Amino acid sequence: MFLRQTRSRGVLALAAATAAGALLAGCSGGGGSAPTTSNPYASAEGMDSANELVAEYPREETLFTSGTQWGPPTSWNPIPSSGHATGARGLVYEPLFQFDPITLELTPWLAEGGEWTGDDTYELTLREGLTWQDGETLDADDVVFSTELGKVDAVPYSNLWTWLDKVEATDATTVEFTFSDPRYQEWDNWLYSTMVVPEHIMGDWSDEELLSNPNEDPVGSGAFKFSAVGQDRMVWERNDDWWARSELGLEMPMKYIVDVVNTSNEVALGMMLSGGLDLSNNFLPGVNQLADSGQVSTYYDGEPYMLAAASANLIPNQTRPPMDDVDFRQALARSIDVDKIVTNAYGGLVAKAHPSGLVPAFEEYYDEDVVAEHGFTFDADEAKSILADAGYEDSDGDGFVESPDGEAIDLKLIVPAGWTDWMEAARVIAEDASAVGIKVTADFPDAGAVDDARATGDFDLVINGNAGVSNTPWTYYNYAFYQPIQEQMLAGNFGRYEDDEAWDLVEQLSRTESGTPEFSETLSQVQEKFMTDLPAIPLWYNGAWAQYNESQWTNWPKEGREDAYFPIMWNGYVQMGGINTLLALEPAS
Repeated sequence: MFLRQTRSRGVLALAAATAAGALLAGCSGGGGSAPTTSNPYASAEGMDSANELVAEYPREETLFTSGTQWGPPTSWNPIPSSGHATGARGLVYEPLFQFDPITLELTPWLAEGGEWTGDDTYELTLREGLTWQDGETLDADDVVFSTELGKVDAVPYSNLWTWLDKVEATDATTVEFTFSDPRYQEWDNWLYSTMVVPEHIMGDWSDEELLSNPNEDPVGSGAFKFSAVGQDRMVWERNDDWWARSELGLEMPMKYIVDVVNTSNEVALGMMLSGGLDLSNNFLPGVNQLADSGQVSTYYDGEPYMLAAASANLIPNQTRPPMDDVDFRQALARSIDVDKIVTNAYGGLVAKAHPSGLVPAFEEYYDEDVVAEHGFTFDADEAKSILADAGYEDSDGDGFVESPDGEAIDLKLIVPAGWTDWMEAARVIAEDASAVGIKVTADFPDAGAVDDARATGDFDLVINGNAGVSNTPWTYYNYAFYQPIQEQMLAGNFGRYEDDEAWDLVEQLSRTESGTPEFSETLSQVQEKFMTDLPAIPLWYNGAWAQYNESQWTNWPKEGREDAYFPIMWNGYVQMGGINTLLALEPAS
């Protein structure tokens, strides 16, 4: 019996999951058994249910992943850039191009190729033989439809239509894009970050449904199709009619992918060490020791063990006082001892972020002159001084400052429950801020609640790392300054910072070719604006957390291999190496 279950995002524990009995069908259950290797986390709350889950699937045909989903899957809609089940974007729905964050190169995927045929015209050619999973043909009209969805303001890529004038299918496999304002870097980013969706299904949706429809029967073009969903899992089954089998000769080695809903790092560690989990995209405390002892494998054999994926940022909600005061944000930034986070929360597995917020892949673009004049470092005394100069003082003697108009300041910093590294970081930030007189309390709602609060602006402070490695530094500043401000902010600027000058600079950066003096000059101006106004406070570089247990599947990405990819299944990363990681896997026996 198939039973699609949903539950309130306020409910957290996987353990509760009535798991086995409440699960769904679609997979040929049984046939496998959970490895029983003892480990120190074997008795962690939730492990019994997790082991029962693993035992339901044919182990030799199933890849178990985890690390992305922190609540029961409730949406398979690929149009929003977040909030959907792990793999909906990338495994089921596909982009026109793939992007490799290691080589920084784009590779045609649904597209056979594309080129600028004029200053403002780009011609894209689709592959022959593309089909949707219901047998319908995927053609140029679907690309036009997917592009024109951006005319709806709420769609995350609606900005496209401020610089795209027209999109037209000139035949079944050819699409011509005519731009009013060509933005070369932003266009390359769009080509691999936007999913092509079926016009024959989503063409009937209202504008409101484009974001709210959960799309419970997803029909994509990708290597996997919907199989089952439960409180504790998302199950995908291989699509044996996938176009890439005949067109590219690609074969997925596993029949099922079961993405296990996270409940805690302890359960993830327990499953990893017992062999019940093949790939964990969680941060796992002490993973360096586990790798050194051979219990798990990582991309690098030694430090830093993981590829760098993104900057983790503290986001102040600038629609609420005192976060709308740049002096307060500057003081808050200087109050945080990030080195303490690096040491206490991560054991040295991460590095402090550059004040520009840009990941190390873009190190060549750091403007150290701007950093010297406008950057910030931990300095509690300077933080106190900035607060005092701006009129913040402890008038009632409780140890915490009040705002210049005498209002008490009592802020909550939210991060998802179970994200133990971020929880520890939040505690450090709260302690450090309190030490300079800013009252901050760390709070840990479930991941779904944090997603909702971030999107709707119902928060004081939140940590977010959505701006990761990409094809261009533009993406980080587009994330930081994104306009327009909408009721739900899904693509960035969660703090709702507004400044026309900053946004103009970001748009100018997008339309400037990299490698030119104009690009460097504009990027320096953007960095100066960012460090001066601090719409987000860069903290540390999040790792591309990826631990492998090789007892069932081998040939995982590792340093030195020519075909090594980003081994990540997070939202937005499947088309950035995740799909190629899956294709390269081999059964261990």
